[in-house]
Amino acid sequence: MKRIYFLIPIIIVLLVLLYLLLAAKEKKADGEFTTTEVKRGNISIIVTATGTLDAVTTVLVGSQVSGIISALYADFNDQVKKGQILAQLDPTFLQAQVAQSEADLEKTKASVDKAQKDYERSLSLFEKKMISEADKEAASTSLDLAKADEKSSRSTLDRAKTNLNYATIYSPIDGVVISRDVDVGQTVAASMSTPTLFTIANNLSQMQVDASIDEADIGNIKDGQVASFTVDAYPDSTFQGTVKQVRLSPVIVQNVVTYDVIISVSNPNMLLKPGMTANVTIIVDHRENVLKVASSALRFKPNIQAGSSTGTARASGRNRSGSASTDSRGHRQLTMNSGGHNSKTIWILTTNGKVQPVPVQTGISDGGSTQIISDNIKEGDKVIIGQKNLQSSSNNQQQVNPFMPGRH
Repeated sequence: MKRIYFLIPIIIVLLVLLYLLLAAKEKKADGEFTTTEVKRGNISIIVTATGTLDAVTTVLVGSQVSGIISALYADFNDQVKKGQILAQLDPTFLQAQVAQSEADLEKTKASVDKAQKDYERSLSLFEKKMISEADKEAASTSLDLAKADEKSSRSTLDRAKTNLNYATIYSPIDGVVISRDVDVGQTVAASMSTPTLFTIANNLSQMQVDASIDEADIGNIKDGQVASFTVDAYPDSTFQGTVKQVRLSPVIVQNVVTYDVIISVSNPNMLLKPGMTANVTIIVDHRENVLKVASSALRFKPNIQAGSSTGTARASGRNRSGSASTDSRGHRQLTMNSGGHNSKTIWILTTNGKVQPVPVQTGISDGGSTQIISDNIKEGDKVIIGQKNLQSSSNNQQQVNPFMPGRH
């Protein structure tokens, strides 16, 4: 009998240990949660693209006449002024054309003088009735033809002189020579198209980026938006610009549609050069000092056993400014509220270790973080982003697995 009384305390201790073990096992079966805190900070929505740096105004200087380059007066990187001589074509052939045209003009002038005298003589004879009216009209016609030949010869001379002037190539604008495409002694032919001799950029202190924006993002791009970009030449530097123009013409390459967006860039230190590849980031929307959570918290759905208090709270949770409902599977249906914000549910871990659903309104998102507009959570709250050891979830998946035989 005394031995039985001695075993009673031991049995009680064993029962307590067994209860604690079962309680710990049940808690572990429900899963351990990974949390993160609600924070305040800035959120920006960005669009990324690549583009090419160019001068705002670039002029291709060509030649309207054919000939041999006899002299060059400008080279790469030279600063030039409007009207400055850049190159000279050999004028020998063009000067010969001018001389020929001048001689032809003199001949037509002489023909006009002779036709004028013949007409005056015919007119005098006609008045004395010594020639017929037909002879007088023939003399008048010869005079008109001679005058027309004179005009044609004068026009040919003017054209020959103009071509001779074209043999001297002048700069059309103030700027810098970024390309010289000819050398002395090279023959340029302007019969079918105008050959390019020089490329002149007007002002490299003001440049632009021609960025290609995908059609999925072009709807978010507006004039005046802030853009930043980097170039491979200066990987540690970030340059700033402003969206100047969204061009309407699509660019289609292998069924991929993009649109050109022009970004105005200041280049006071002349670090940027035409042709550089720019890695562009355009800020579409930006919010400062807002409440935000990890976007993964909005996608999280806890594994909750049916009939639990947390599950009941989840099914009945509502947002004052939005709406939410559950479907036949118990999944939450998200709707858009009147303010244009998404109504969603996040799950927080309270100080006493309970899981609680909180309906919230969300604003903009940069992918990693999402703005929270509702006031039913505060900075420092722990939101759940993951759940470990989902043993009960595995059992539930086995029950609804269509490939497993059903139970009868």
